[in-house]
Amino acid sequence: MTTIDLNSDLGESYGRYTLGKDAEIIKLVTSVNVACGFHAGDPDVMAKTVAEANAAGVAVGAHPGYHDLQDFGRRYMALPPAEVQHMITYQVGALQAFLGAGHHLHHVKPHGALYNAAAKDHDLALAICRGIQVVDPTIPIYGLAHSQLIVAAKEVGLPYAQEVFGDRNYLADGSLVPRSQANAVITDPEVIAKRTVAMIQNQAVTAIDGSTVALTTDTVCVHGDNQAALASWLGWYRSYKPTTWA
Repeated sequence: MTTIDLNSDLGESYGRYTLGKDAEIIKLVTSVNVACGFHAGDPDVMAKTVAEANAAGVAVGAHPGYHDLQDFGRRYMALPPAEVQHMITYQVGALQAFLGAGHHLHHVKPHGALYNAAAKDHDLALAICRGIQVVDPTIPIYGLAHSQLIVAAKEVGLPYAQEVFGDRNYLADGSLVPRSQANAVITDPEVIAKRTVAMIQNQAVTAIDGSTVALTTDTVCVHGDNQAALASWLGWYRSYKPTTWA
């Protein structure tokens, strides 16, 4: 029986601003990626999200990104590898502290532009992996399937899980369609559910040019700030999950 982790990006509210459907989604997933205060989130939101995940029995991962509250971490920043490494250590260490003594992060998943850039930039991917290792070399990294994040993790001996996206379209090279393009995000819950099943069963996805892209599917993400996310997960549970997993 195939077992797949279901993850979602949560804890992305900030101060007086509320984003996403955290309370609903947290009941449906097996792990959450909690924003660490750079692209979204703040100490209060981090503490609240960790507490809610623990109460729901959901694994907690860190979701570090570029220091970019203005654009939600979706702007590329050309930073030296050492600076990226320290930025990752800082954010991962901060979230680890909210778990308390004796508890450990389940994984680390880079956010937004940092994630997409590191999927293609080997040096950047190495800096992220090394930043995680400073905190705890046993924490797995979640990276885009077959990307440089996975290559770098293997190189430095960091555990990893290969991630696919049910609500994002793919290019022929296995990268995600940039959000600057109109067809980057899929919003039809039924399409997302069927697409996710196909990714797991076929270990592949159909790119926007019609080509087939091979994938390794360890964990599946649907974004918490996608307005169709909750409906997508509900559709998944009702139509697919009971017959797909134990």
